[in-house]
Amino acid sequence: MGQTLSCTPNHDHGLFTAVQQGDLQIVTTLLEADPSLCHQTTLYDRHSPLHIAAANAQIEILSRLLDGSLNPDVLNRHKQTPLMLAAMHGNIACVEKLLQAGANVLMFDTISGRTCLHYAAYYGHSSCLKAILSAAQSSPVAASWGFARFVNIRDGKGATPLHLAARQRRSECVHILLDSGALVCASTGGYGCPGSTPLHLAARGGSLDCIRELLAWGADRLHRDASGRIPYMVALKHKHGACASLLNPTSAEPLVWPSPLKFISELNPEAKALLEQALMDANREREKNILKGSAYSLPSPSHSDGATDDVSEVSESELCCICFEQACTIEVQSCGHQMCAQCTLALCCHNKPNPATACLTPPVCPFCRSTITRLVVVKTECHDETDLDSVDINCSKLSKSSKRFRHLNDSGSSSFKGLSSVSSFGKLGGRSSGRIAAEWVDKQ
Repeated sequence: MGQTLSCTPNHDHGLFTAVQQGDLQIVTTLLEADPSLCHQTTLYDRHSPLHIAAANAQIEILSRLLDGSLNPDVLNRHKQTPLMLAAMHGNIACVEKLLQAGANVLMFDTISGRTCLHYAAYYGHSSCLKAILSAAQSSPVAASWGFARFVNIRDGKGATPLHLAARQRRSECVHILLDSGALVCASTGGYGCPGSTPLHLAARGGSLDCIRELLAWGADRLHRDASGRIPYMVALKHKHGACASLLNPTSAEPLVWPSPLKFISELNPEAKALLEQALMDANREREKNILKGSAYSLPSPSHSDGATDDVSEVSESELCCICFEQACTIEVQSCGHQMCAQCTLALCCHNKPNPATACLTPPVCPFCRSTITRLVVVKTECHDETDLDSVDINCSKLSKSSKRFRHLNDSGSSSFKGLSSVSSFGKLGGRSSGRIAAEWVDKQ
């Protein structure tokens, strides 16, 4: 799949060399003299000028060829399209131009039966992956298949793009595919060991980041491949000790992207990013506990030294009224109540759902018990032109009780603060629930 395109010297016109070197003037001159040259191909691989331009990131020449009404889905010897080669080499400008020209995202090559989506995932080009997925959502061809089916499209050996990304340690691509609806527990056909899930392949590749993503999206640590091996055994076989520690069935279950949030109709992208970050932070704390005392350790986050200082500077009126530790960053759109991302997850997060159980009910606001239908990020609001420093000083002089009361009754006064510290969900204990009850009585 990673072949390098070269120009054969057997052609006497030099078009291929000019395309590869990006000499637009020569290409234009040659095509004006003989327009049929754009349909010529190299002798062995049957690469067209469009293939060569796409693989070598020659966007100007690619645009010139496409403007001449050239077929964007021209095939080479292996039935590869220019879009596949552009995705393989990570040439995002060429990918976008080909998609704009109507390139077919559902073309399969004859090497492994893979599409452009497989190529982008395998080689880890996340920008190309996003562009292809975005185009597929509005593509007539993908629409006839269905977007979910396209995201989980299989190659000739039964591997989905998620399988390839996990095996090649492409954690960013793994996240994008999962966020787009990739099946986290899909089994392969003949790729790798038959019956392997993306978690098996990530364990084989030894990527902690890929394993984190897959576990956070509900990957099953007990799923067995055709040989009866669980991912833990695969990691041990390939001597990935840290991965094996996280995949050990006897270790603590990871927090999973909460199923109840699927009931929320319009999860704001900014709110989703905050919740995902809070989930990954909580799981990193779990990882530290699992790896503590072993030969493996995780590096401390670079921002950890300043985390406590950032929290101490937050005005108490902006603190979450559930944990009184984090700043309010998430707002329930229907009722306007606010809380931090960690507490939002604690309300919605469950262990990996059991398929045999009934559907989970939507989460409810802990303050007014109304059903949560939408979550948004708390925005900063400036009510006057008073200097911000003086506002912080004045706010710090207010009594703690009055601030709590105002927080519950004035949902628009809190300002957005980024998540700046890592806290575990173990901090949400009886103390928090008692304070919620007390505040609820005061509100009545």
